[in-house]
Amino acid sequence: MAGVEPTQALGERTPAGPAATLTMALEAIGGGAYVVDEQGRVIAVNAHAEQLLAMPAETLLGRDAHDLLHRDAHGQPLSRAQCSMRQAFLAGRTAQAEGNYFACGDGSLLPISWLITPYDVGDHALGTLVLFHPRHPLEIDPQPEPAAGPLPELERLALLAETTTQLTSTLDVEEALRRLVTLVVPRLADWAVVDLITERDEVWRTLVVHADGDALVRHEELQGPMPPVPEDSQMPLSRALRGVASALAGPRTYRGAPDSGIALEQRGLFDATGIRSAAIAPIRSTREVLGALTLGRTRQPVDFTTDDLPLIEDIARRAGLALDNASLYERQRKVAETMQNHLLPQMPHVPGLQMTVRYLPAPDASQVGGDWYDAFSLSDGATALAVGDVVGHDLEAAAGMAQLRNMLRAYAWALREPPSKIIGRLDEALLHITDVAMATVIFARLEEAEDCHWKLSWTNAGHPPPLLISHDGLADYLTDGHGILLGTGARRPRTDAAALLPPGSTLLLYTDGLIEEPGHTLDEGLHRLRQHAAALAHRPLASFTDHLLRRVRPAANDDDVALLALRTPARSRS
Repeated sequence: MAGVEPTQALGERTPAGPAATLTMALEAIGGGAYVVDEQGRVIAVNAHAEQLLAMPAETLLGRDAHDLLHRDAHGQPLSRAQCSMRQAFLAGRTAQAEGNYFACGDGSLLPISWLITPYDVGDHALGTLVLFHPRHPLEIDPQPEPAAGPLPELERLALLAETTTQLTSTLDVEEALRRLVTLVVPRLADWAVVDLITERDEVWRTLVVHADGDALVRHEELQGPMPPVPEDSQMPLSRALRGVASALAGPRTYRGAPDSGIALEQRGLFDATGIRSAAIAPIRSTREVLGALTLGRTRQPVDFTTDDLPLIEDIARRAGLALDNASLYERQRKVAETMQNHLLPQMPHVPGLQMTVRYLPAPDASQVGGDWYDAFSLSDGATALAVGDVVGHDLEAAAGMAQLRNMLRAYAWALREPPSKIIGRLDEALLHITDVAMATVIFARLEEAEDCHWKLSWTNAGHPPPLLISHDGLADYLTDGHGILLGTGARRPRTDAAALLPPGSTLLLYTDGLIEEPGHTLDEGLHRLRQHAAALAHRPLASFTDHLLRRVRPAANDDDVALLALRTPARSRS
């Protein structure tokens, strides 16, 4: 058959050491043969198998044999729950069958008969030997062999499909775990236990849940830190947490003298829950072992058997992929939030003024964006205020925001010029020394005036207008001083505007994520903001800001929001 070139001499193609001895033993077998380790990965293969499969040893070694080779009669990947060879492998028993198929390296499908049996691979390790030979297609029964187990095959496949859909549609670890136990309890078991390995290689019993009628009850008293996983323990949970294999367990499994602290904890679990039959499977990602899933039965009349393990293994594998994605997302979010907190400044203390700021990241983005706020003292004693928005919702936007903010600070401190002149210089510099494509910004100066008023002078580069709310609840937008956004290259003159802030008034600077909503006009968002800001004018400033965000920010918003609010001192009563 078409395939690989004839292999070279044995001494040239096999590695030294135990692997060479194992391969030499396989060469003495007249048919195709390979050996897998306890995880189902190919560790040795003979030349006859290479020729039959049209794959060189380099392609086979280290690969999961089931994923690489096992196919149904139509050439599609075979579910582990359907695979009789996989079931025999997990049971550690000798078995044989006809009418199965292997995928070949040239894209063809090889009808086979096979025999599988436990095999000593040396160094006190146990592997599995697989012998196979091709069969004529007419001898093959085209009907797939049904998998045994408590669920009919269609229900098993439906459960796997539902597991994939449910677990991959969330990026929250707690929610993924909740969905996992909801899928398997009470459908497959009365109890579900999840042990996860932390980033510091510690084991944490994260979830212990059992079915009480239609309700799922969480037992926090059984959760918590676990002893370390011993490297040489052959107990089922320890093996699963090392990613070695799935296994069955029961109270008798842990009745002997415990070989480790984790075995003692597992004995306590069986005693506390009354589990009489359990199936334990590793939870793996594509990169590492994340933990183990234990399903236990107390009231269900049928004990787990090895025929159940492929299904539970498939569920645990899907859970591992989902948990890995969720963990990566949460780590990214924490890093991003820390970065954002360091990029956004602390507010200065200005005698007489109250000032508060808020930043809310985009809910579905990378948690870092281009929205920013700033306030700082100027060299002439005035206070500078700024709120801006750099285009984008990623690390590049955040880096551009930091560049823009720092340049604005430098210009404002060094140059005693009106806001319009400073923003004009910033716009020109933007094109030459930054990677920022476009941005909007409001930049203002605030200084104390006569009769308990404060003078605000500002310029607006394409940004939503500031909102001024009086102590009595009159809300007006400051629409003067408006110009084009930064980064267009058009050197149009910019204008300044000025207004007096009366005693007890509140000034609000914000980004467009607060008011923009898909399917609604900008005027609708501005009206909503004005209405709620006026209604909240009597609230303390922090309460005003928090309630305003909750009421005004659209539920469908996919943008980050930066907000700066300040309040002038009320007129003193004589």
